[in-house]
Amino acid sequence: MPANAVEAALSTADFKSLEEKILRTIELLKSAREARAVAERDVLRLREQLNEREEEVDTMRHELVALRREREDVRSRVEKMLEQIEVLAGEE
Repeated sequence: MPANAVEAALSTADFKSLEEKILRTIELLKSAREARAVAERDVLRLREQLNEREEEVDTMRHELVALRREREDVRSRVEKMLEQIEVLAGEE
């Protein structure tokens, strides 16, 4: 086989190898872009969920404060009634 034929065969093999590498790289790039798009959608969804949870937590904190105030009001009223009952019981 002449030297030119060997070089041509190697050149063709090298070209095919390079072509395959480029095609694999393109597929990897496509996969990476798809994965990135999925990850970005997930990030948006999770941020929305986080915002919703933060709003729920804020609402629950306000409710908790209101319930604690109400509990203290009820406790105070019950203590006053008990004092009145003791005063009435002491009068007898």
